[in-house]
Amino acid sequence: MTRAQRADHLRAGPVALVAAGGAAGTALRAAIGLVVHPVGGFPLAIFGINLVGAFVLGLLLQALTARGPDTGRRRTLRLLVGTGVLGGFTTYSALSSDSAVLLTSGGVALALAYGLATVLLGAVASWGGIALGAAVGSPEGRDRMPVDSDSSGDPQ
Repeated sequence: MTRAQRADHLRAGPVALVAAGGAAGTALRAAIGLVVHPVGGFPLAIFGINLVGAFVLGLLLQALTARGPDTGRRRTLRLLVGTGVLGGFTTYSALSSDSAVLLTSGGVALALAYGLATVLLGAVASWGGIALGAAVGSPEGRDRMPVDSDSSGDPQ
């Protein structure tokens, strides 16, 4: 198996992209968590982070898909921003932990509302990002956006 045939998770370059992006996304999430405090026991920061992350990931992946195959700069961007930054930024573990804290503090209704709202609104946010990405990736939207090319001249 040649180096080019090896999966991304077995190559140092793609792993480094994901790690660097993940560190940046995690740092951004931590900074937001320091500034945005719970409101009435509701973990507003993590709730907002997960919704924004779902939206941006839907937008990014749809926009990249509309521009062509997952190669070259598109793959680099997907790994760095999609898997790395947004993977570190969003957090299922904090959603679970926050839900458990809400449950143990007697806020069963709030815990259920938080968990369900995050999942359902996250799906809606992701769909909204996909819809926007499709609009941007449509022929009309692409006419308004510059097209990158790699050294082979193929559109990115």
